[in-house]
Amino acid sequence: MKKRQRSSVSRVVASTIGALAAMFVVALIHAETRLPIFDAHMHYNIEARVEYPPEKVLEIFKRNNVRGVLANSRPNEGSELLAKLAPSKSPDLQFAPFIRVYRDRADYGTWHRNPEIVAMIEREFTNGFFKGKVRGIGEFHLYGDEAKSKEFAQIVEFAKKHDLWLHAHTDEAALATIFQLNPDAKVIWAHTGFSVATQKVAALMNAHKGLMGELSYRNDITEGGKLSKPWRALFTAHADRFLLGSDCWVTERWAQYDELMSYYRKWLAELPKEKAEQIAYKNGGRMFGLSLR
Repeated sequence: MKKRQRSSVSRVVASTIGALAAMFVVALIHAETRLPIFDAHMHYNIEARVEYPPEKVLEIFKRNNVRGVLANSRPNEGSELLAKLAPSKSPDLQFAPFIRVYRDRADYGTWHRNPEIVAMIEREFTNGFFKGKVRGIGEFHLYGDEAKSKEFAQIVEFAKKHDLWLHAHTDEAALATIFQLNPDAKVIWAHTGFSVATQKVAALMNAHKGLMGELSYRNDITEGGKLSKPWRALFTAHADRFLLGSDCWVTERWAQYDELMSYYRKWLAELPKEKAEQIAYKNGGRMFGLSLR
């Protein structure tokens, strides 16, 4: 009889512990899910519009608690479509509009030496849909001596004149040229250089106060599913210098959006709350004057 009672009590205790553990896991997942996110690398390109109309994209943002986006699309009309619909469908979503330098794919290899692109940037800034709200130029792709063109120097000067950020997908050489053209340039380094060592990233951030690192496609942030030691050290020292991004440069990437945000949240949960919040959304809010809570 006593054995039966002890067995019964053990089952009740085990069941209670299991239930409490499950509740804890659910609460933890809920807390992670509710962490606001600023997507600092959002493309809504023309190829995505049929499979992912604006309503569907806004719903993706909503279920991932994305409260703000750095909008840069090819062509720029894509960002406009989302911004026009957001007030009625996602009134809490805020935009930091950037001028993309590509009208179509043909511009990818020539934009940096094309005076028509310089004129387009000036026109979009002065008379475009986001007139008075433009916060930057890019994302653009630039490598080595491509950054030494007359037209690119004009773009950097335009950004300096109007206090705009540059969203730069560059190698280290082109990044160095940007800061030679304007030592006080404000640069979001797309993918934080892809594979540039964390020690070099830290050195560049120490050298250039206007450099921010965007983290899409940095596949070395985690090791074995956990935050790697080099990145933990970098985030600890420079949590105010990093941003998250989705980079839906191809349509298929939109199908991975939930997974991408979940990946970010998993390693953010390993950081102190204050630093996780800086990277997730507070840096973007500070940079662009957005209230993202």
